Amino acid sequence: MSKPAENLPDDPAVLKAMIAALQAENAKITATLRVHDQLVQALRLRIAKLQKLAFGKSSEKIEREIEQLELALEDLLVAVAEDDDAPVDDGQNEPSPEESAAPALRRRPRVSDATLRERRELDPGTCCPDCGGDLRVVGDDVSELLDMIAAQMKVVQIARIKKSCRRCEKMVQEPAPSRPISGSMAGPNLLAHILVSKFDDHLPLYRQHEIFARMGADIPESTLVGWCGRAMKTLLPLIERIEADIMGSDLLHADDTPIRVLDRSLRDKGLGKGVRKGRIWVYVRDQRPWV
Repeated sequence: MSKPAENLPDDPAVLKAMIAALQAENAKITATLRVHDQLVQALRLRIAKLQKLAFGKSSEKIEREIEQLELALEDLLVAVAEDDDAPVDDGQNEPSPEESAAPALRRRPRVSDATLRERRELDPGTCCPDCGGDLRVVGDDVSELLDMIAAQMKVVQIARIKKSCRRCEKMVQEPAPSRPISGSMAGPNLLAHILVSKFDDHLPLYRQHEIFARMGADIPESTLVGWCGRAMKTLLPLIERIEADIMGSDLLHADDTPIRVLDRSLRDKGLGKGVRKGRIWVYVRDQRPWV
């Protein structure tokens, strides 16, 4: 509806009509945003109530409803942000006390001091652009840009150089380095990434297969399954040490969490979709006094 100033008509009646149309459009947008804000607040309240109901008593149905509501809330917040033309300030300046008390929607990013930092200097040169005089450094203004280094696959070629002795003709060669899984191509960093993605980020192996394919590595899902199983076997001594340390405590906290588990044997037998209910028991030792 908006037009450049040089293209506006000179007729006052036409201008009034354009202003009226813009006011109507603005009122419609404002009403839509108000409805969105009300719906966001309603969803926040509903989520809080469900979380309160779920506290202390696990309920798979409630947890699924919370997840769906959180997804709907996220979509609404993205839609509101898409229509927001206000300037964005997410960390370049110190927040005011009012901004510090703002809701989570406006919370500023926080980056650990241990995060890798790269300094890029923009130097104006040695000569003044106006008079040509020498420039001296009086300080600098530093702002931060949060960026991401894209993950990529790397093939590590292990070349074992073979040498022969000129005197006795003995062949000399370094032994092959050990691998987390004997005879497998999977390196320790790759295995750690797969396990964390599956068990901590809940990213299924078939999705990891698709991600790796985009990165140029076609790793069959069956291979990923085998790697997970063999990696767990490799980690078994560490798991046993952790278990012994936790179970040796005189104070334990336990939590029982139901979880849906794929069971292909049930699907092969024609029993539903091949999903059964599994349970995760989590034990934590905590020696802090409780009031």
